[in-house]
Amino acid sequence: MSAITIMKTKAEEALARNFEQVAERLHGGRAVAEARRSAIGTFRELGLPHRRVEEWKYSDLRTTAKEAPVVSFAQPQPVTREAVSAALRELAGLDAHRIVFVDGVYSADLSDAEPMKGLEIAPLAQALGKPGIGLVHENLAGHASIVALNTAYVTDGAVLKVAQGVSLAKPLLLVFVRASAESALLTTRNIMSFAADSTATVIEAHVTLGPASTGQDNALSEVAIGEGATIAHVKATLAGAGQHLGTWLVTLGRNSIYRGFQVTAETGFTRNTTFLTYGGEDAKADISGVFLARGSEHVDTTLVIDHAVPNCESRELFKGVLDGRGRGVFQGKVIVRPDAQKSDGKQMAQALMLSEDAEFDSKPELEIFADDVVCGHGSTCAEIDDDQLFYMSARGIDKETARALLIESFVAEAIEKVEHEPLREALQALTIASLQRKA
Repeated sequence: MSAITIMKTKAEEALARNFEQVAERLHGGRAVAEARRSAIGTFRELGLPHRRVEEWKYSDLRTTAKEAPVVSFAQPQPVTREAVSAALRELAGLDAHRIVFVDGVYSADLSDAEPMKGLEIAPLAQALGKPGIGLVHENLAGHASIVALNTAYVTDGAVLKVAQGVSLAKPLLLVFVRASAESALLTTRNIMSFAADSTATVIEAHVTLGPASTGQDNALSEVAIGEGATIAHVKATLAGAGQHLGTWLVTLGRNSIYRGFQVTAETGFTRNTTFLTYGGEDAKADISGVFLARGSEHVDTTLVIDHAVPNCESRELFKGVLDGRGRGVFQGKVIVRPDAQKSDGKQMAQALMLSEDAEFDSKPELEIFADDVVCGHGSTCAEIDDDQLFYMSARGIDKETARALLIESFVAEAIEKVEHEPLREALQALTIASLQRKA
């Protein structure tokens, strides 16, 4: 019986074909160029993920991506510091080292990261091809084509190295701004390494300026955490009407601690995928987030937590607020390998439904191949409790205020996991402001 051949869409054909037109202008030496060509070959073979790919059954990108945005090599639009701060909203007031990329290209004029002992920061476009800096093209099962697309087309990003024992006093704020009116493909990658016993907070913010057009962002972050390091990693996605495809590849060393947080709002189509692997024993990870969707917005959060070694702990908590025809997706897989005894993993996803037309799809999974483990998962969705509204109205609180307070209380449990107080307060204010806009 002959195999079924799936016809490529116009977008898939264009994404593969356009590579040949821009390959000579992409950064990197021979090894990087070979990695790019290998990656576009993988993409040609796989195409965009679709509903027949189990990991993408709720987020059919082949159907959603009607046209293929092109890589733009035009000069980035002139952008002011004030415009960037306005796009960052409540995050703008943070005391942080700011590294800014406009339309996928590093902007020295808008960045103010100060050189300091124990911290190295460089644009990826300048670092590509240097010793230890290359483009990893990983085979991530159903996710391989998105990583391959990033590898093929990546233009810039941040390379961060924190030395052993260094504790950064201020967060690092990586700002990715879409300013162009073109429907462009913006492809960025961050390569972050934190040596043993270091401490740092890194924030990624993906924002648009004014009426920036639709397009596709493909943003990937590689995070390597050394033994005994403690790292907080936060991502805010406010990417406008286009598509945002985000990928985190995180590896934890022995006795390390990783705290990840994601907030997503006011973005047409978002897919945030996290792959986290324990590379050393006694490591802990806590990943949480808040997603808000209204109208026809679509937010997909997918996690793959790989307990590859014994005695590690993982916690995941995600809260969604869905209005109009907004759709939220949560897919959380926890894998416990045969030798990963004493693994401890817990996962929860909850959605608050503000409309009868909203949709929440949740698929928690456990794959356990060891017998001495403590693992569990759960998922709920519900409307606002009328009894709670009545209770508050009986005490003189008007209905709209009571409703807002209940929604804020619902998402607060996830936000409170962010330990950096000024950052936590900024994220809370950002979330509340987005909720008010969605009222």
